[in-house]
Amino acid sequence: MKTIGFIGLGIMGKPMARNLLKAGHKLVVYDIIPAPVKELVEAGAAEGASSADVAGRSEIVITMLPNSPHVKEAVLGPGGVLEGAKSGLILVDMSSIAPLASQQVEKACAAKGVKMLDAPVSGGEPKAIEGTLSIMVGGDKDVFDSVAEVLGAMGKSVVHTGLIGSGNTTKLANQIVVALNIIAMSEALVLASKAGVDPKVVYQAIRGGLAGSTVLDAKAPLVFQRKFNPGFRIELHLKDLLNAMDTAHETGTSLPFTGLATEVLSHMKSAGKGGLDHGGLVQYFEALAGIEVK
Repeated sequence: MKTIGFIGLGIMGKPMARNLLKAGHKLVVYDIIPAPVKELVEAGAAEGASSADVAGRSEIVITMLPNSPHVKEAVLGPGGVLEGAKSGLILVDMSSIAPLASQQVEKACAAKGVKMLDAPVSGGEPKAIEGTLSIMVGGDKDVFDSVAEVLGAMGKSVVHTGLIGSGNTTKLANQIVVALNIIAMSEALVLASKAGVDPKVVYQAIRGGLAGSTVLDAKAPLVFQRKFNPGFRIELHLKDLLNAMDTAHETGTSLPFTGLATEVLSHMKSAGKGGLDHGGLVQYFEALAGIEVK
């Protein structure tokens, strides 16, 4: 079993860390918020004093943070991973950040003898708890092979996608598909409601056909129950789509419908609803139609 450092114990990171403990790994944890650290320590983890301290006590360090600046601060900043890392440490950044940022952090890591993978995840809080996340991994194949078993304690699907940054490029593609699926679902259910057809019946009728999807099955029941507490927040999905649009501009790629989806998510955040689960995007279309899906 490995000694693993885990930095970032939020909605996703905390259950992911728990699954590493369940798999028998030794864990050193750190977060700027004390409560989840205390929970993990009570479950058997050791407490790290800083990102640097975690790195100095670990063979592998996993970071699970909100966005590119947070990863750069935790890894490159004062008291960061590289400050405490020994040569040969493996850093697995499981945050969803810009591919270019992953490449920049990896370059700094390589200069200090630290090997890095970018390994963002998909599946939200439920699959983080179950340990059945989809994990998309960019970086050296030999390094990937050395940590694949560790990643398997947190995910059902663990796929090596290519060079550093490719994991996050794959995640951006995933987030485009998810956002557009939720928006399509929202428009469809709002149309059914406005036309006087029971949206639950519509859902049952279409879910077994070509319109069926994991997104539809995960989000439609929550819409009917009006449960919008976050498994994955709108504001974080917006962050991902903004990173997708930035990457599109860098590569000369046109993403017109992703641009429209970004505007919908941005409106929801501006309306004070960025903390809702991304299934709450249905509220944007309900407001336009003057009807609520129930």
